[in-house]
Amino acid sequence: MKALFEPSSIAIIGASKNPEKIGYKVVENIVAGGYKGKIYPINPKGGELLGLEVYKSIEEVKSNIDLAIITIPAKIVYDAVKKCGEKGVKYCIIISSGFSEIGYKKEEERIVEVAKKYGMRILGPNVFGIYVAKPKLNATFGPKKVYPGHIAIITQSGALGIAMIGKSANNNIGLSAVISVGNKADIDEADLIEYLRNDEGTRVILMYIEGLRNGRKFIDALKKLPPDKYVVAIKAGKSKHGAIAAASHTGSLAGSDNVFNGIAKQLGIIRAENVREAFNFAMFLSQAKTPGGENVVIITNGGGIGVMAADACEEYGLKIFDDYENLKETFEKVIPPFGSWKNPVDLTGQASAADYEKALEKALINKNIHAVISLYCETALFDQRDIVELIKKMNEKYKNRKPIVFSLFGGEKIDEVIEKLSDGSIKVFDEVYDAVSAMGALYRRYRYIKEMEKEPEIYIEEEEKIREIIRLAKKDGRKILLPHEAKEIAKLIGIDVSEYKIAKNLDEAVRYSEEIGYPVVMKIVSEDIVHKTDAGGVALDLENKEEIINAYQVIMRNAKTYFPNAKIRGVEISKMVSKGVETIVGGMQDPAFGPIVVFGLGGIYVEAIGDVSFRAAPLGIREAKRMVNEISSSKILYGVRGEARRDIEKISQSIVNIGKLMARVKEIKDMEINPLVVYEYGKGVKAVDVRILLRD
Repeated sequence: MKALFEPSSIAIIGASKNPEKIGYKVVENIVAGGYKGKIYPINPKGGELLGLEVYKSIEEVKSNIDLAIITIPAKIVYDAVKKCGEKGVKYCIIISSGFSEIGYKKEEERIVEVAKKYGMRILGPNVFGIYVAKPKLNATFGPKKVYPGHIAIITQSGALGIAMIGKSANNNIGLSAVISVGNKADIDEADLIEYLRNDEGTRVILMYIEGLRNGRKFIDALKKLPPDKYVVAIKAGKSKHGAIAAASHTGSLAGSDNVFNGIAKQLGIIRAENVREAFNFAMFLSQAKTPGGENVVIITNGGGIGVMAADACEEYGLKIFDDYENLKETFEKVIPPFGSWKNPVDLTGQASAADYEKALEKALINKNIHAVISLYCETALFDQRDIVELIKKMNEKYKNRKPIVFSLFGGEKIDEVIEKLSDGSIKVFDEVYDAVSAMGALYRRYRYIKEMEKEPEIYIEEEEKIREIIRLAKKDGRKILLPHEAKEIAKLIGIDVSEYKIAKNLDEAVRYSEEIGYPVVMKIVSEDIVHKTDAGGVALDLENKEEIINAYQVIMRNAKTYFPNAKIRGVEISKMVSKGVETIVGGMQDPAFGPIVVFGLGGIYVEAIGDVSFRAAPLGIREAKRMVNEISSSKILYGVRGEARRDIEKISQSIVNIGKLMARVKEIKDMEINPLVVYEYGKGVKAVDVRILLRD
């Protein structure tokens, strides 16, 4: 990607002398930005533009060209790309719109195909260009004013990206790069991350994402990200209508927001709800020191705002340091009368800048304190100059030793202080919850790095037996495995399955019931009847021969009424399992992210309640446990109202095993165990119903 981000020469195809045209704006920005490489404007009319010779065609340029930027109408883009390929251009940025975003996907594919023929890569179409601080390159038609810094922006929306450039300049936020991916006909987010992860100037990658076409490639790129780099993502398309809008906007599917959310947690992506929050996170993270531990101290001159910060710490998962002996020893001598050395450390409204400095110095040298939240309410003792100098001084002292976040609350004078510090690229928040959430974002990444697991091997001991079951089903023309086939695969991957037999007639149903031992469950066996309960194809708690006979006859009659042409292969007789907590575990092949695992509380209400968690497969045992703990109803598994703790370890191992299966045996489209009944700790789990669908 170096020739895209740091080109030594650029051709602008469609360069124009009309200041209202994109072809003019791009050349103007490149020149104004101070780019030192060679610039070749291309226009059939020739002449001169902004002191540069204009070439009538790319063939006229005698030198090599790293990057071509295309700003001409969509209908003539193909020919221009072909000529770039023949010239040996390495990268093409197609700013032109009018392709897959409005339904003309074939033309887009034709352009990528001819580019590949010449070994050339395409960024776009439908982008606003690229900005890179290192070579002083502003090859966009956005604002001229861009400050260099440590935040890289990757955006799927061109208009939003241009607005983000403007917002960053207004807020003195420094950028290392801004790249619009547009329709992602060739180059996508994962390709760009490959460059940015090795770029010393980039500390934070801020992304606006609507949909991902190759989620597995995206996952692999993020797994290689160094520990000291952060990804902040705004993911649009969460709502039903938002997802539809995203698809019509960019020609890509938004996919399941739940799936993206799970993978974001799995990869240490910091998800922001909106642009404001994303910039808050990115600005703070680009400056913050990685913490050395979990203990956070709040230092304030207002009791109320300190309590608000403590509440916010709990909401955003920060650990308030509560070693009272240590706190007293650290802060007692620097606290004014009526103050409190407890955490939050309250300096009271009488505190001066000097009092703050003493307290912050004490927190800095205390090895048991790992991060500081410094809050200030405007008071009668407020001196604007003192506060500005204090924050500058403490920010400098802390930046290479501990993370510190500042929040100031007050009127016009406070706004002036925040603006002055912003001019010096120091992020100060005017809202305490914003400050604490930014620190929370830092700790989310810190914990991810600390707890990161080595990806497990996806070896399955009984893989050949599993593939043989699938092969025979496909030979039979089936895309759904029969219940006993699905249960056999569950057993082969190490999941405990309730005892069962398939009865092909009434005599076998009675005999098998007596062999297994009452009480038993009877279920219809047919690939044509997926939802057995809806078809009246299930009978529970059968305790004798007479009940077996009656149930068999009723189930057969119901099945034939529900689906007269169903191929009925008999009934499954299985042991009635003892009561436990019903959960659902499963896996699927997601269109964007590939193999995915899911966990939640099970039973018939799983879809209605929707209390589930997702991860990409394969995954380790620690990540599987996080999935279990993540659902809202996880407390049930830890025991409520005197109930015993459930076997969470066995649930987690089941999730890991299904993840290996989905990652290894791609012929399986969907696997669901519902319910997986969970018993007390040490007593395991039992798979009751297993369903497996095959891919075409």
